Amino acid sequence: MFVGHYAVALAAKKAAPKVSLGTLFLAAQFVDLLWPMLLLVGLEHVRIDPGNTILTPLDFYDYPISHSLAAVIVWSVLFGSLIFFIRRDKKTSFVIGLCVFSHWILDLITHRPDLPLAFDRNLYFGLGLWNSPTGTVVVELGLFMVGTIMYVRATKSIDHIGAYGFWSLLSVLLLIYISNFLGPPPPNEFALTVVANAAWLFVIWAYWVDRHRIAV
Repeated sequence: MFVGHYAVALAAKKAAPKVSLGTLFLAAQFVDLLWPMLLLVGLEHVRIDPGNTILTPLDFYDYPISHSLAAVIVWSVLFGSLIFFIRRDKKTSFVIGLCVFSHWILDLITHRPDLPLAFDRNLYFGLGLWNSPTGTVVVELGLFMVGTIMYVRATKSIDHIGAYGFWSLLSVLLLIYISNFLGPPPPNEFALTVVANAAWLFVIWAYWVDRHRIAV
């Protein structure tokens, strides 16, 4: 899942209006932001395997540190605890921790059974929605639409950056989502890692846009 994760962050703005959209993006996508860094240092691994599922050519055969259920629970608690230490706000820290954990739930829906339970990798989960192109598009774009509506209703722009910057961000996310379906598979694992690390740009973009919007 791609834009579905950002949908969670957009929707969470209503529950945590004082938190920047950049922080919400960081939380909801933390697992996928950590993953390519672990690939770079050789602690996790992936294969380019066209046909692995109908919609993705990637074989996620080794990523327990970033994507196992046990690890994601730990990341959620740590992220939420950090926010509580900074803000001293239980509700906000819970929302942020939930955003981190939501990543595993959405991946559970879309992935084939490749999400490990823990670090020993003896038990895997995944409902395989990626094998249904229509189902994937309906679910993910539906989530993205709901998240966008919730964010727009919870905030308003105070200048042109808050308006055009926000809609440009969403447009780029959607274009990448479409290109992932229609484009060729990555040429190799290193190229995939480099491109995946570019997701940090969306976090920065979201921080910039959110500075030009206020909570309603």
